[in-house]
Amino acid sequence: MIHSGFRRAFPLPTLLALTLAAGLAQAASTASPKAPNIRPAWLGPIQISSYDGITDDLLTGGQGKSGLGTAKAAATFFVDPFAPKADELRRLVIYTNYRALVDTTSAGGYGRIFGPNIDLAGNDTLGEGKVPGREYLAFAKNVAGVKNVTLLVQVPKSFDTNNPCIIAAPSSGSRGVYGAIGTTGEWALKHGCAVAYTDKGTGAGAHDLETDRVTLINGTLNSASAAGKNAYFAANLSATERAAYVGANHYRYAMKHAHSGDNPERVWGRATVNAVEFAFYVLNECHTPSGPTAACAPPSSNKKATKGKGNKKASKYFGSGNTLVIAASVSNGGGAVLAAAEDDHRRLIDGIVAVEPQVNLKLESGAVSVSRGGVPVAAFGLPLYDYITFANLYQPCAAIAPSIKTLSPFNIVDPTKAANRCSALTAAGMLTGATQDEQAENALLKLREHGWEEDSDLLHASHYGFAVAPAVSLTYANAYSRAKVTDNLCHFSMAFTDPAGLPAAPTAATDPMPTIWSLSNGVPPSTSINLVAQSAANGPIREQNAISASTGLADYNFDGAACLRGLFSDEEVLEGIAEVKVKGDLRGRPTLIVHGRADNLVPVNHTSRPYLGANNVREGAASQLSYIEVTNGQHFEAFLPLPGYNSLFIPLHYYAGQAMEKMWAHLTAGTPLPKSQVVRTTPRGAGAPNLELINLPSIAQEPLPEDTITVSNGAVNVPE
Repeated sequence: MIHSGFRRAFPLPTLLALTLAAGLAQAASTASPKAPNIRPAWLGPIQISSYDGITDDLLTGGQGKSGLGTAKAAATFFVDPFAPKADELRRLVIYTNYRALVDTTSAGGYGRIFGPNIDLAGNDTLGEGKVPGREYLAFAKNVAGVKNVTLLVQVPKSFDTNNPCIIAAPSSGSRGVYGAIGTTGEWALKHGCAVAYTDKGTGAGAHDLETDRVTLINGTLNSASAAGKNAYFAANLSATERAAYVGANHYRYAMKHAHSGDNPERVWGRATVNAVEFAFYVLNECHTPSGPTAACAPPSSNKKATKGKGNKKASKYFGSGNTLVIAASVSNGGGAVLAAAEDDHRRLIDGIVAVEPQVNLKLESGAVSVSRGGVPVAAFGLPLYDYITFANLYQPCAAIAPSIKTLSPFNIVDPTKAANRCSALTAAGMLTGATQDEQAENALLKLREHGWEEDSDLLHASHYGFAVAPAVSLTYANAYSRAKVTDNLCHFSMAFTDPAGLPAAPTAATDPMPTIWSLSNGVPPSTSINLVAQSAANGPIREQNAISASTGLADYNFDGAACLRGLFSDEEVLEGIAEVKVKGDLRGRPTLIVHGRADNLVPVNHTSRPYLGANNVREGAASQLSYIEVTNGQHFEAFLPLPGYNSLFIPLHYYAGQAMEKMWAHLTAGTPLPKSQVVRTTPRGAGAPNLELINLPSIAQEPLPEDTITVSNGAVNVPE
């Protein structure tokens, strides 16, 4: 295996001449034999758990391939649904997060083309796919000011001390620490690698302000006062402030990503590096050939926590010189691994795979351009907050455009409210058109002019119908402005609501808190906690039911959407956006970016395409970045079983796995990375028959000229 330490010492031809035996037979010799294994100062107590691979395991939570593929109610996971235990919550969070990022239907390829039972050669040989091993769970107590960032290291029983590898897997979206288990985690465990997860300082940490309950690191609950600094998250409110807010706003919740009073995205790269550092620490403490130290002796239960300072007398066995490290994830996690390249000053990371990365770019004026088929795209390189608040304004109106409304899959947008949004936008001078149809088509055109590809036209309706744009807009508005929950930014709050959309007290059976850590994606609306329009004419009421005070219309809360859009000129929000921008500097690391051309949530024109140009400007001929754009690929794998999605789109998850294999081959055998290219897939079509490999052509080592993506002097051209 060709590892980073050897690459730094020898040119590639010399490396290729080295045999695997010569390279790693003495693994410890390339580490630092005199360096003690010092516990990182930022690391909190570690909970250590062991899993036998039969009753419970690392990948499936004991459920196996069959269990993950079966729809089940959350209550079935618990002996007592009103008092879930930590191991039960873990099983549910694995189930929830796996299914959130992977199509788990057989027709969609699960269990046949991919899944826990499919081996590295693509064959169904792994049974239920359970993976025995150990877990190490802890907080990074302070990551550049961001508090209690969750870290989790999984070490499979198959981990090979003579061929050590670590795969860093930051969570996607605002999910908790298990967010990347079904994507990066599964691949890593099949390769026998340790997996270094992090929630990046986001996650489903909730504070029930009415009852003052908070989540802990393992999902169980406690009072905010009893939890203290060990709370996953608690709103920064005094008792007086909380009482005053609750007195005027009953049944409200604070969520970690939105209400931490910080901007956690600014440390996503650093948190990813910290996860790798944590992995090195526990590997050297617990998994060297000489055996574990006293601090990590096999626990008698799955709840042991240790505060040990590490084995200061022992030498490090694993280090950057002998351990292969790949950072890989999707969506926000994809953005995190790209940011990690700029934060990895110790050069622990050897290769990067970013799938549909949500990344904000620091572009110099005129330095980068993006074209498709030789024609400049309408807009590119805009930050997330710009395009998501734009979508939040225009998507509901565009959803009823005659050219797409009957073709859009799972179009659950209310046509009356959508028409009212068109009217509100037109009255505000933000749309043109004498008729509703003309206004809706104009809204669709404006989205294209703002950088969305026509390939994603049909997804505006379902994405808005699932409240994606409102939820993301509000979460990032709060984070970038460092707003407190009591600010009710843009007259929004988050509350449990009844069927009419009114804030209400949950019953014991509907209380979201006992399972919120396992079920929530960290961005309400989720787990019956919804966005509430505080100043609606009929409010406070769930946003989707709001009548805007300015229009007198049930228009999907135009007032709230307009306010969030207006914050794009707010100084604090702009400062928050500036904090998270990256330069496109990979520091020469081999990198693969994979993105679906039809991505509606994270459009290619604002992320992966201009990132390729920015990296080209920054690194020139020294760049080792390849960009793979996949036709008919979109952002939400969990939507693929839905009517319309199943016939029109393919699983980008399949290509994420291919990219990981190609990066592995590059780093271990010197195989060149594939050139930047468009991969042209074939959707399943009418009736959505079983997905087959014929639908999914492989990433080519040498793409045809008509499929090759080019970049020169910052100018990116993607073929039609």
